[in-house]
Amino acid sequence: MRVEVAFATGIAPPVAGQRSFRDTKRQDIEAGLGWPPGPGFALRGKPERAGVRALDIALLGIPRLLNIVANAGAASGTLFGEPTGVGEPHEPENEVDDFPVMWAAPDSTARTLPWQLDPARRSKKYRTELVLTDRRLLVLGRDTSAEPAPTDELWVTARDSVADIERMPYSEGQSDVRVRFTDGSWTRWKVQEAAKLSGRFHDDRLPVSEDELTPPQRERLATLVASPPLHVSRSIGRVLPITEPPSLERFSDGTVMVELRVPISNGTVQTVTRYLSPAGSDDTSKDRLP
Repeated sequence: MRVEVAFATGIAPPVAGQRSFRDTKRQDIEAGLGWPPGPGFALRGKPERAGVRALDIALLGIPRLLNIVANAGAASGTLFGEPTGVGEPHEPENEVDDFPVMWAAPDSTARTLPWQLDPARRSKKYRTELVLTDRRLLVLGRDTSAEPAPTDELWVTARDSVADIERMPYSEGQSDVRVRFTDGSWTRWKVQEAAKLSGRFHDDRLPVSEDELTPPQRERLATLVASPPLHVSRSIGRVLPITEPPSLERFSDGTVMVELRVPISNGTVQTVTRYLSPAGSDDTSKDRLP
């Protein structure tokens, strides 16, 4: 499995846009990592929090702002004040009072992570990707300003050194995961398809083909593809026919997760997810968090 990855970023107003690097005594270790200079970490006061939210709006741009309006109510935060749609912080000490993305004793695995995972230290054209295989966990880097963009191996560890990959619900789009290593250190990352990554690590969900679905699941899938369950405002655009094959993953109980990439006439693509029981009915209980 291969997905884009970066160190996560705080969303609670005191830590909005921030990340810290700590040892197990919660001491700042950023200066001792030997990395290029970064912005550092400091809790935001109330006036600064309001300024950050206003700056967010100024930097959104019309396309992204329209996308937020079209997805009002989704778990993507709000333009002002406390983020909504993400529930309450599960770990206030690590999500409100502080926001460590590295928790590492000296000589622990997390301290070996590459600085390129930090968006504040790399160029805007640089991308980092995570690869999970049966034996390894890798971080790759690509400078997308170059054509073709060469891929560099930045970091690798044995899969056996990873104790857990858990989703962190209190995050924008629920896209954060915490990777725990067997030596007790951990890191918090923002990744594409966080649920897939965690499920793949736990062998709870595996990719399947349409031929492997039950007949009722195939019938329901055909209906979803022909008529995607997605509605957008006329001011945004109209739903276009699906052209990409759906992504299918099966849970251990036979439920299949269907992801449809639905094109919109404004040039964007929306992902629609449905969970189908073996009998082909929609299973609304399968919005799973490990």
